[in-house]
Amino acid sequence: MYPIDGDFILKIAPRFWGARAAAQSAIVAAVSPILAPTLDEYDIGSRLRIAHFMAQVTHECAGFRTTEEFASGSAYEGRTDLGNTKRGDGVRYKGRGLLQLTGRANYRRLGERLGLPLEDEPEIAADPAISLRIACEYWHERRINPACDGDDLVKVTRLVNGGLNGLEDRRNFLKRAKAALAEMDAVAVGLSARAATPVLRRGSSDEAVGELQSLLRGKGYALAIDNEFGAATELALFLFQREAGLAPDGIAGRKTWSALRA
Repeated sequence: MYPIDGDFILKIAPRFWGARAAAQSAIVAAVSPILAPTLDEYDIGSRLRIAHFMAQVTHECAGFRTTEEFASGSAYEGRTDLGNTKRGDGVRYKGRGLLQLTGRANYRRLGERLGLPLEDEPEIAADPAISLRIACEYWHERRINPACDGDDLVKVTRLVNGGLNGLEDRRNFLKRAKAALAEMDAVAVGLSARAATPVLRRGSSDEAVGELQSLLRGKGYALAIDNEFGAATELALFLFQREAGLAPDGIAGRKTWSALRA
């Protein structure tokens, strides 16, 4: 699972000032602790799936500064294709959430799937935490993951939006998301490499010392494996380094680990 959180969101979303910045901060803070586990629950866990999801929601919610569309919703009045059959449904069931849930029928359907009273209380769809789950449920319902796996931005956008509105905006957010995830991968690889090749010297004491002693024993040096880097381990390491053509300093660094594991 990628450790995506509020900091990750802000690497993708545009920055704002004043009231817009305050609105964005509130939404990001609410979503931050649940972003990674919620996406993972819906199998949106690979680099491409996360990147495409973030590109779409960042565009749809205006850079994480709103979970409710700016228009009144009156344009949806009488839209029977959205289930708006009663007077006032257009405004009442306006677009809300990270992916702009719209129309009575959609509020009812998603509410039933999530066990939430969205039809009776449509305003709760604008709650950041709820809106994230609604977006993931919609993503799952529309089977968008395969298009992400193919890195097909156009197809993903059509599945989310029904058209290609804001395509270039979504493309830019996709690039930012990919870059942020690539940075995470680079950091993880670096940490893994450092963990696999710790610098050990006389006085070190942990399981890595035990591994070092075990490798030296495998090279023919008589050593007890006690996880303690004492004089005997230092001498054995010194002799090994000299025989391996390394600088004999009695310190286990990257080159020494490589030679021992060869």
